[in-house]
Amino acid sequence: MHVTVFGATGSVGRQVVDRTLAAGHTVTAHTRDAAKVRVEHERLRVVEGDVTTLAGCRPAVEGGDAVVITLGDGRRGTVREAGTRAVVETMQQLGVRRLVCQSTLGVGASRDNLTKFWRYAMFGALLRRAYADHVRQEEVVAASGLDWTIVRPSAFTDQELEGVRHGFGADVSGLRLKISRGQVADFLVAQLAEGDLHRHVSLSA
Repeated sequence: MHVTVFGATGSVGRQVVDRTLAAGHTVTAHTRDAAKVRVEHERLRVVEGDVTTLAGCRPAVEGGDAVVITLGDGRRGTVREAGTRAVVETMQQLGVRRLVCQSTLGVGASRDNLTKFWRYAMFGALLRRAYADHVRQEEVVAASGLDWTIVRPSAFTDQELEGVRHGFGADVSGLRLKISRGQVADFLVAQLAEGDLHRHVSLSA
């Protein structure tokens, strides 16, 4: 499979690239700055461009079989929706159908999984714009007509955690609301072959 990764130099995207290559796939890594790609591999191609434009996305998607989106912009709230919209439109034009998109736990019904601290202090104030960007991003994906899976991980850590759960409902409480970046990357890559279509999948320890 030829997989295009958008956000390929981010903290999760880098690990998605590594794990996709390790799984035997060919990878196109899309980034704003090719110099930030730290790995070389015979099955890796790097495309530099603006993810918010069709011209910036097309060279990365062309010839591919599937796309993984791991876009992030810190606390700012613009690139997730705008970039995802451009990627989706490019996929539609080129006939590439499989899309796995990283969002965040707390969007949609999964808001009920959060503690009050995360609902109000984090997503209601400190990360309000980033949260709203994820909401709009998911709306773009859900309306795309593509074969999509949206993955909603909780807060990132670098420590591998035990007791990771996925696919749980909004009625589940008592979660630690943490997940390692590596575990998120593993799950995103697994969805390329195994994921349910047109489904939002929550992921957390």
